[in-house]
Amino acid sequence: MALKTISLRARRALAEFLKDEAAGGYVLMVAAALALVVANSPLAEAYFGALHIYLGPLSAQHWINDGLMAAFFLLVGLEIKREVLDGQLSRPADVLLPGAAALGGVALPAVIYLAFNAGHPASVAGWAIPSATDIAFALGALALLGPRVPTSLKVFLTAIAIMDDLAAIVIIALFYTAQLHLAYLAGAGVVLAILVALNRLKVLRLWPYLLLGAVLWFLVLKSGIHATLAGVALALTVPLRADDHSPLHRLEHALHRPVAFVITPIFGFANAGLSFAGVGLAALLDPVPLGVALGLFVGKQVGVFGVAFGLIKLGWARLPRGASFGQLYGVAVLCGVGFTMSLFIGALAFKDPHLIDETKIGVLAGSLASALVGMAILKVAKPAR
Repeated sequence: MALKTISLRARRALAEFLKDEAAGGYVLMVAAALALVVANSPLAEAYFGALHIYLGPLSAQHWINDGLMAAFFLLVGLEIKREVLDGQLSRPADVLLPGAAALGGVALPAVIYLAFNAGHPASVAGWAIPSATDIAFALGALALLGPRVPTSLKVFLTAIAIMDDLAAIVIIALFYTAQLHLAYLAGAGVVLAILVALNRLKVLRLWPYLLLGAVLWFLVLKSGIHATLAGVALALTVPLRADDHSPLHRLEHALHRPVAFVITPIFGFANAGLSFAGVGLAALLDPVPLGVALGLFVGKQVGVFGVAFGLIKLGWARLPRGASFGQLYGVAVLCGVGFTMSLFIGALAFKDPHLIDETKIGVLAGSLASALVGMAILKVAKPAR
């Protein structure tokens, strides 16, 4: 009975997650399109100037990327913890296919990017830009296809995107950390230890976790590690219990809509703005945009589908229920939609505004191609017999 209750709760959480993420994807698309329109209008100077206005110690863009996005990463951490302990990733048999496919979809795009940028020391740092899937955009594209796509493939895509996010968190922590300030890092360690103690003592009220989480964010910001990782660390300490009213479920439910409909659209609007003045098709052939675009469009689909196809043909995994290989390939192409996390990693990798703009060109081109081609394949792909 208990197992059945957990299963029902996990399915309800997944259904709500898919619905919110798909709807949030539409809002994010509108925000990104609006950013491009504004950046190429008479309002462009005001738009770019506003992002660099300092509000206290940080600029407006840094408050968005380091502050608001900490809530995004807090939600990502909560989703990862729930899925691993009480969801689609809680059984080893269910992890192998999306886990291995996600690994292929992280590694091959990085290899492709490096193949075009190996001789350019200034741009090598962007190797991780094409490695992540934007779940909101991808699920939004799937939702446009209606019941044509089986739910099992939406679950498969969600699992890949969650594992991509986990890989991105590890990559940011290991490769995009500035000079460390040990005193602040030690303070963050003490706060994290207190949060773990609250979990062990079965403290179920959320406010102590959130209050200490704010302190943790400040200390991590000052330590040299990217501040958004404080959100992930906080998420891992929030208690998960076998009921819908556990602290993790309550916090995840409270964050879903603000993150989907406010935070990520604000991030998209602040970071997708790109002036096309003087930018021609030849700009796509520069090493950074070409590496990012091909990493997303080619690397993702080949990495995800190639690994999944191999595992299924070897008999080590099964096709998602009710799906065909054609539909699986369409979803693999959609994994190349890498908007939010790709732009985020690009902002960490580069300080040169020219390289940041080239990153945007590559991300927009690769993501748009992946979305259009992936949806076209899924529209014509025959379902499983």
